[in-house]
Amino acid sequence: MRPTYRTTKLACYGAIIAQAIQNNLPALLFVVFQQQYGISYEMLGRLILMNFFTQLCVDMISIKLAEKFGYRACLIGGQICIALGLVLLSALPALLPPYIGLSIAVILMAVGGGLVEVLVSPTIEAMPGDEKAAAMSMLHSFYCWGQVATVLGSTLLLFVIGRSAWQVLPLCWVIVPVGAAALFVRAPFAPVVGGEGGGMRLGALLRTPAFLVAMLIMVCAGASELVMSQWASTFAERALGVSKVVGDLAGPCMFAVLMGCGRLLYGKMGSRLPLKRSLIGCGLLCVACYLTAALSGNPVAALAGCAVCGFSVSIMWPGALSMSAARFPMAGTALFAVLAVMGDLGCSVGPWLAGMVSDGVQAAPQLAQFAAQTGMSAEQLGLKAGLLLGTVFPVTLFVSTLFVREKEKKA
Repeated sequence: MRPTYRTTKLACYGAIIAQAIQNNLPALLFVVFQQQYGISYEMLGRLILMNFFTQLCVDMISIKLAEKFGYRACLIGGQICIALGLVLLSALPALLPPYIGLSIAVILMAVGGGLVEVLVSPTIEAMPGDEKAAAMSMLHSFYCWGQVATVLGSTLLLFVIGRSAWQVLPLCWVIVPVGAAALFVRAPFAPVVGGEGGGMRLGALLRTPAFLVAMLIMVCAGASELVMSQWASTFAERALGVSKVVGDLAGPCMFAVLMGCGRLLYGKMGSRLPLKRSLIGCGLLCVACYLTAALSGNPVAALAGCAVCGFSVSIMWPGALSMSAARFPMAGTALFAVLAVMGDLGCSVGPWLAGMVSDGVQAAPQLAQFAAQTGMSAEQLGLKAGLLLGTVFPVTLFVSTLFVREKEKKA
C-alpha cells in the first residue's frame, strides 16, 4: 500500500520523540555522573551548553543541507546521529576520560537533534490543511510525550537495575530513532515554501524589526523551558531532599506531562484561543512557577512549581514558530532555521548560566554563612539561586509579546 501523509506525520512524531530522548536523558543522569565521575555543576551545565550550541550550529547550516540533500536524507541522517550518539553515551565513558566521552556522545546526538529541530516543523507546516498553529502544537506535544516516556521509563529502569548499570538506559532508547528513520525512508514529502531556495530571503528577514523581536521571544522560550526541565531532577534530589524516583516523577516527569497537555489542548482548541494573548498569559504563569519552585520552603509546593511550569511553557516554542510563520508566510525554511538557532541559543545559555550561578553561590563564603543561618546547605542555596535566574526569561518573553501585540493594534 502506498504511504500517505499519515506516515510522514508518524515519522515526524517519532523524530521529535527521539529529540526529546537526546535532550533529556543526559540530564536525568546528572547526579550519577557527579557521583561516579566527580563532575561539577558548571561542567554538567556545560554538557547542556555543548548540546544546544551544537544544535545551534547545525541549525545555521540546515538550510543549505536541505537544499543540497533534501529533507528526507537530512531527517534520516539526523535519526542515525541520535542512535549512534546513544550507543556512544553508553560506551565512551568507560573507554575514554569520562567527561570527554560524555561530551563526544552529547555532541553527536546534538547534530541529529539540530536537523530534526529545523526540518520537522516546515515538513508539518507544508502538509495540506488549514489549522497550521494547531498542527504545530500537536507536533510539539510529541516532544513532551517523549520527555515523559524518557523520564518515567529511565527512572523506573534505573531504580530496578541500580545506578551502577546506567549504561543500559541509552541502549534501550536506540529503537526510537531507528524506527523513525525507517518511516522517513517511505514517507511522502509535500513541497516546502523556501525549501529549494525560493521564498523570502534570510537577509530580508533579518532586516525586519518584527522578526528581530520574534528571535528574542524564541531565545526566551527555549531558556524558560530548558532551565527548569534540565535542572528539575537535580534540584528535586539535592535541593529539596526527596528521593530520585519521587523527585523525577513529581518534577521533570510531571513537567513534561503538563507541557504535553498544554500543547495537546492548544492543538485541539488553538483556533478559538488568541495566540498572543495565550503567550502573554503563559509568560506570567511561568514567572510564578519559577518563583514558587526557587523560593518556597515547602518541598511539595516547590515540586508543584516545577510541574506546573511545564504547562506554562507549553505553547511558547510552537506558538512563537506559528506566530512568525503567519507573519512571514513566504520565509519557509529560512524562518524555521533562524528561529531554531535562537531557541537553541536560549536552550544552551539558560541552563549553563543556571549551573554557573549555582556553583558561584556555593563557592561564596558570605553566601555559605547566609545559607547556614537559614537552615540550608550551600548546595541547596546555590541550586535555588540557579533556578531563580530562570525568571529573567519568561519576564522578557511576556514584555516582548506584549510589545508585538500593542504594535499590531496600532498598525
